[in-house]
Amino acid sequence: MQARLLLEDGTLFTGKAFGSEGESTGEVVFNTGITGYQEVLSDPSYCGQIVTMTYPLIGNYGITRDDFESVRPFIHGFVVRRLEEVPSNWRAEYSLDSLLKEYGIIGISEIDTRMLTRRIRHHGVMKGLLTTSNKPVAELLEQLKSKPLMTDQVSRVSTKSVFSVPGTKERIVLVDFGSKSGILHDLTKRGCNVVVVPQDTTAEQIRRLAPDGIMLSNGPGDPKDVPHAAKMISELLGEFPIFGICLGHQLLALACGADTEKLPFGHRGGNHPVKDLISNRCYITSQNHGYTVKEDSIANTELEVTHINNNDKTVEGLRHKKYPAFSVQYHPEAAPGPFDSSYLFDDFIESIRKFKQDNPQLPKQAQLSAASKLAGQTGAADASKGELHYAKK
Repeated sequence: MQARLLLEDGTLFTGKAFGSEGESTGEVVFNTGITGYQEVLSDPSYCGQIVTMTYPLIGNYGITRDDFESVRPFIHGFVVRRLEEVPSNWRAEYSLDSLLKEYGIIGISEIDTRMLTRRIRHHGVMKGLLTTSNKPVAELLEQLKSKPLMTDQVSRVSTKSVFSVPGTKERIVLVDFGSKSGILHDLTKRGCNVVVVPQDTTAEQIRRLAPDGIMLSNGPGDPKDVPHAAKMISELLGEFPIFGICLGHQLLALACGADTEKLPFGHRGGNHPVKDLISNRCYITSQNHGYTVKEDSIANTELEVTHINNNDKTVEGLRHKKYPAFSVQYHPEAAPGPFDSSYLFDDFIESIRKFKQDNPQLPKQAQLSAASKLAGQTGAADASKGELHYAKK
């Protein structure tokens, strides 16, 4: 079956369809990873986007559920040069084509992905429409231009209920803006007791959970589309150690008074060099973001730059000068190094232990009791708004 990809500037690509049938619109982006298409497909940060893989052969090792970063794919389309329909890997459970069919995602192959990538690099990311229909191009273009891009991606991909992964050490509240499973894995393998909460959880609700530290996850879209998250972070700064990744990094910057802007074509792939300004070392990192923190907006804040991108010198890491809060734009849990950046999780745990040593706290049970009494004093109306929905067993 034929499939077509139409860009908002009128550029048309015609290729071979795989996966599902129908129409889908989204922001057309590219990823430079040679491997990792399973992780790309299942990364919630790609919600609302049509993803182009620059590496020409995709699907050769099939699909394995154990490698997923979330419970399901959230992308709006998948573009490849050549699809390998018969995977060759002993771990493969099924093919890429069958995965896309299962979740209603359209794929297109046999197009010039080099040309598409160069066009995005020269003109920036743009809206696109992926279709298996026979509609005239003029009608498709009008349809594409009239449909705005999504702005509610975070609410679509975030958990709707609170759930916990028990551990014996530090209690971490992981705010899920579209979190990858790798973040949870890196915390739990360090023995952390992790409580995952929805993206719209308030500062007061987090206080009631009496965490030792707060993790701000990655997620899709523009950080300015979730202003409630920046407000929550600003209210908790100084009360708990905070570590932000990707979207969490941008939200921490906004919470501290800095600003963000959109990149022409973003950073997406597993080969982005980042320089740690503290150790003077360079790390090869995995990245997936279309926005960045504006460096000139940091000057009037209490933040300092800790990492920069060696390709375009954009901000890749921040640290608060006064409070135990830091963040990185890249994904230390994605392990392209493979474990070069895992020290950041250790730094987070160490910052929690140092903070607790410098600020002795009540035992957890006493904290929870005090939080419950405080909640009872806020009145019935406020209490009803502050209820968290817990996942059912």
